[in-house]
Amino acid sequence: MPKTSPAPGDRPRGRPRGTSARELELIALRLFTEQGFHETTIDRIAAEAGVSRRTFFRYYDGKAQVLWSEFDTEVATIRATLDGVPDDLPLMDAVREAVIAANHYRAEDVPELRMRMHLISTVPELAASATVHYDAWEGAIAEFVGRRCGLPADSLYPLAAGRATLAACRAAYERWSARADGDLTVYLDAALRALAAGFASTSLIEEPRPARYQ
Repeated sequence: MPKTSPAPGDRPRGRPRGTSARELELIALRLFTEQGFHETTIDRIAAEAGVSRRTFFRYYDGKAQVLWSEFDTEVATIRATLDGVPDDLPLMDAVREAVIAANHYRAEDVPELRMRMHLISTVPELAASATVHYDAWEGAIAEFVGRRCGLPADSLYPLAAGRATLAACRAAYERWSARADGDLTVYLDAALRALAAGFASTSLIEEPRPARYQ
């Protein structure tokens, strides 16, 4: 039989159109901020999005994962990028390129990220989980450095490289979020270039200046 078009106003069954992990993330972040993390239930998040509890769990394992999802995606992107870099690209250049490829934040994203980081730092359950996620970030760098150098990822040099890179990136993030004057990648690039130069460079004496402010 020929297919017929649905009548105007008819809605197909299943997940409402437009529902996405990103939509659920924004709704959850708003509710966490307004009502508190523990006071906001998964059922409330799903109801606000107009979806079922089951739909929420298609995207997230629980409430905490909503706040860490972007970070975990960043780790996965860093790993994938480092897996494909040319062998002749200098080690820290490869790390810097991978970190920059994984970040897409602009000045207009700062208010949302401030809310996210406030929750992570003030809710004990979330703060306690931070170590696991930061360790995964460091591990992505350490494993790459270990492969390049023929060393176990848990030996001193790879571990130091991973931890130093994360520290430089966190400094870049904190300064960027305080100024909110351009893309995060401008700050990451400056911090990681200085790290690669052993901080012998004068590159951080002056603050990075995004192109639109030059």
